[in-house]
Amino acid sequence: MFGNCEEGACRTVEHNGDGYIVCSYAVEKIDVRLFLNDDSGQPYGRLRKVSRSLQHPANLLMNGGMYHEDLGAVGLYVEKGNEIKGISTKGGWGNFHLLPNGIFWGEDGRLGVTETKSFIKSKMKPDFATQSGPMLVINGKLHPKFLKNSDSRKIRNGVGMSKDGKTVHFAISKRSVTFWNFGKLFQDELKTHNALFLDGTVSALKTKTFSKIGWRALGPIIGVFEKTQ
Repeated sequence: MFGNCEEGACRTVEHNGDGYIVCSYAVEKIDVRLFLNDDSGQPYGRLRKVSRSLQHPANLLMNGGMYHEDLGAVGLYVEKGNEIKGISTKGGWGNFHLLPNGIFWGEDGRLGVTETKSFIKSKMKPDFATQSGPMLVINGKLHPKFLKNSDSRKIRNGVGMSKDGKTVHFAISKRSVTFWNFGKLFQDELKTHNALFLDGTVSALKTKTFSKIGWRALGPIIGVFEKTQ
């Protein structure tokens, strides 16, 4: 079982010749929050700005989904139970629209990664949710549009859930990787039943022992905290 302490949660992983930072947490031991705008209504934009605003330090901060030039979320974004941006079901150009895409969500202490159409059918009312795409792993299977011999390589980060819903995994590549290899990390190494791509190139991570800072301002940001009684 993965703990909530930093030493037991985050580590470096080598898979198929690529290196990653992976942080794994027992769902029952953590709280997850999303951050987009500060108290003045302005986007945080940077992990360090979120970190400075916190009364208690986060175990992990990571960019949490795709966004527009104004840093607003592209798809569904729910924070503290409030839906700030509605769900998107349309196809189109770019990674977000490489369907199926999906949603990372939390509700009543549960966490999940769910394909968008299935999420809509569930009629869930999440405490938080962020939509991104494409899905990396869908019910244990790799996204059908990933190419094993693709030459598109970028820094990538994502989130995945174990089949029993008890463990959540966050991962970021140390160097540029393909979608195929990133998806195989979640499918083969981390054994996730469902996993979601969060973003590429701009990907950033901050924990107590690891730091990988992106080169531009960010939209939605995920925070993982030790659960308090």
